[in-house]
Amino acid sequence: MYPYKHEPFTDFSIEENKNAFSSALDLVNSQLGKEYPLTIGDEKVTTDSKITSFNPANKVEVVGVVSKASKDLAEKAMQAALTAFESWKHVEPDKRASVLFRAAAIMRRRKHEFSAYLVKEAGKPWKEADADTAEAIDFLEFYARQMVKLADGVSVQSREGEWNQFHYIPLGVGVIIAPFNFPLAIMAGTTVAAIVTGNTVLLKPANNTPVVAAKFVELMEEAGLPAGVLNFVPGSGAEIGDYLVDHPKTRFVSFTGSREVGCRIYERAAKVHPGQIWLKRVIAEMGGKDTVVVDKDADLDLAATSIVYSAFGFSGQKCSAGSRAVVHLDVYDEVLEKAVALTKTLTMGNPEDVNTYMGPVIDKASFDKIMSYIAVGKEEGRIAAGGNGDDTKGYFIEPTIVADVDEKACLMQEEIFGPVVAFCKARDFDHMMEIANNTDYGLTGALISNNRAHIERARKEFHVGNLYFNRTCTGAIVGYQPFGGFNMSGTDSKAGGPDYLGLHMQAKTTSEMF
Repeated sequence: MYPYKHEPFTDFSIEENKNAFSSALDLVNSQLGKEYPLTIGDEKVTTDSKITSFNPANKVEVVGVVSKASKDLAEKAMQAALTAFESWKHVEPDKRASVLFRAAAIMRRRKHEFSAYLVKEAGKPWKEADADTAEAIDFLEFYARQMVKLADGVSVQSREGEWNQFHYIPLGVGVIIAPFNFPLAIMAGTTVAAIVTGNTVLLKPANNTPVVAAKFVELMEEAGLPAGVLNFVPGSGAEIGDYLVDHPKTRFVSFTGSREVGCRIYERAAKVHPGQIWLKRVIAEMGGKDTVVVDKDADLDLAATSIVYSAFGFSGQKCSAGSRAVVHLDVYDEVLEKAVALTKTLTMGNPEDVNTYMGPVIDKASFDKIMSYIAVGKEEGRIAAGGNGDDTKGYFIEPTIVADVDEKACLMQEEIFGPVVAFCKARDFDHMMEIANNTDYGLTGALISNNRAHIERARKEFHVGNLYFNRTCTGAIVGYQPFGGFNMSGTDSKAGGPDYLGLHMQAKTTSEMF
């Protein structure tokens, strides 16, 4: 098998690539408004109740209409998954992996098409959409390879006259609850990790981005995935989400989303219901309040670019987004000035334009929430850049820097999930580490420094799951920087890492005497 290498990002400065992506956008624009059914076992189910997906950059434009599952249909999907599990769990790991390899090949051929759906449905600019699709391809290939490695289990000791084996078996039926912000990469990654390990799943995508998920389900069918292994059940979290989390036959829940919903799922999954003969497993990634720390001897241009691109990529709608800049007071004014100047060069607008750096936020609720935080920012600090929003056509908010914010202020503590970064002064390195660790979260962080002693201290003291030196705190690559965080950032389930698949399996020891 050829060595693993992550999917390269597309260079849109090359005219051929730009034209290919434009053609993909034309194709997707010609498909707008299509209806997508549920997938339950081998049936395509169309319901009267629908989820309408709108383009966040043009809120009257319908991307697609997706059937909405009821509780009865969720139960039907559970039964289909339970039935399919009885055969899928016995399929050899390399055969399951081959479905993922084929899916990766198909997605690679249709890469720009999937990215174009991300532009239309999630409001992602070209580069962000391209990176999302590349990551989805990486997850498919990486988890397929990991499963092949784990197929024979792990070697254990045997004594004379006995043969001991330690191998992995699937868990059962899992519920996958996916987010809107990486509606292809995270949705696909969490789904195929469960499938390649021999489980069957019920996929509930984010209601903002169900069309991307529907296209992925079509792709997995084309790749040869048997009916019932992947059941597509978009719907209300309150109606079918809670029902499936509580279900006695649910073996595990894989969730990516907000802290509030994640904690609720964790609590509900802990309850043992009548007919349930296991303790449910929960894999949760729940967000962050991530810090870019700037030392006094740092490269200040690098510091400014790291802060700005960490904060404003995909309009700050990343759990890894750097929404806090903690800067040594000796260089604070200069770093702030450079960051403001860079922020003012960022282009905001229609993500269908190749030159757009930042598109809209996802919907009206997000727009209102972020604007309310900016209002708080005006009280807690001063607006140094941005601060305005416009939702007349789409949900656009300027990249916003709030300067001179206290380390305990709301803007420094609460996850905003938008294009807002708070600047805070630090007296010395001890103070930097104190502030870096003063939130409930622990997902990502970055230290910009040329002081080796400080870098080594941060390696030990900066309490985050993904720590980066002299770069942005976003952009983890599958297989290179396994991703997941501490504290209220979730269960530190390292997606794209060497032990992620193990979370979807259970280990069995067999010992035979001769």
